[in-house]
Amino acid sequence: MLALTLGGWAGFADAACRQALALGLDVSGSVDAREYRLQMDGLAAALDDPKVRQALMVMPGTPVHLLVYEWSGPEDPTVVLPWTAVTGPQVLNGIIGHLRSLERRNSTPGTALGLAMREGVAHLNQRSECWKRTLDLSGDGKSNLGPRPVDIKSEIEPTGITVNALVIGADAPALGDVRQAEISALSAYFHANVIVGSDSFVETALGFEDYPEAMARKLERELETLILGAAPDLAPARAPGQ
Repeated sequence: MLALTLGGWAGFADAACRQALALGLDVSGSVDAREYRLQMDGLAAALDDPKVRQALMVMPGTPVHLLVYEWSGPEDPTVVLPWTAVTGPQVLNGIIGHLRSLERRNSTPGTALGLAMREGVAHLNQRSECWKRTLDLSGDGKSNLGPRPVDIKSEIEPTGITVNALVIGADAPALGDVRQAEISALSAYFHANVIVGSDSFVETALGFEDYPEAMARKLERELETLILGAAPDLAPARAPGQ
C-alpha cells in the first residue's frame, strides 16, 4: 500500500517547484531507539504544526518537494521518503503517517557528517528546477568519520544550495549549565563547519524531547524565507500600468 501511495505522489514530480527541501536525520550510534522514535515522530509532529502546514500549502500551484534520508556512517545513508511534491493536505497527511510508521534499522556507530552533507547535495541536484534548494541536517555530535564537513562546505558554496542545521543536545536536564555549554559548543561547530548560504542558520534543541518544537521553528523559518522573497524569473508578469 505504501509503495502505491508513494508512486501516486511521484506523479506530481513535474509540477512547478518552489522549494526542494531535503531533510537528513542523524541515526548514528549516539542515537538510541528511544531517541530515534522521538526524532522521527518529532519530524512528523513538526510537519503537522498548523503554521508549518500553512506555509507548505500557501502556494498549491508551486509545491514544496520533500525528501527525507537517514545518515550515520559512510555506508549508511538511506532514503526513507523519496522526493514528494506536497500538493495538498492528503499528501502531507500521508507523509506524516509514513514517518510515524518507520522503524529503526541497524546502522554503524560513526558520525560521517561530511558525507551526509554530500549525500543531501546529491539528492538536491535531482531538483535543479526548483526555485530554492535547501538541505536541512539534524545532528547530535561532531563528525568523526570521512571527509571534514568544512571541506564539503567549500564544495557546496558555489552551488546555490542553502544548508541549515538543527543541533540536538544531551537529554540530561540535571546537567544544568553544562548542558547549555555543550549545546552552545555544538551549535558553534555547525555554524563554522556545516551551514551554507547568506540566509542559513542553526536551530537548537536542548534534547530529543525538544526536537518537535525546534524542528517546527526551523521548518517555518525555512519556508517563510522563500514565501517572503521573490523568484524574479518566475514571478507572474504585471499588466501594463499596474
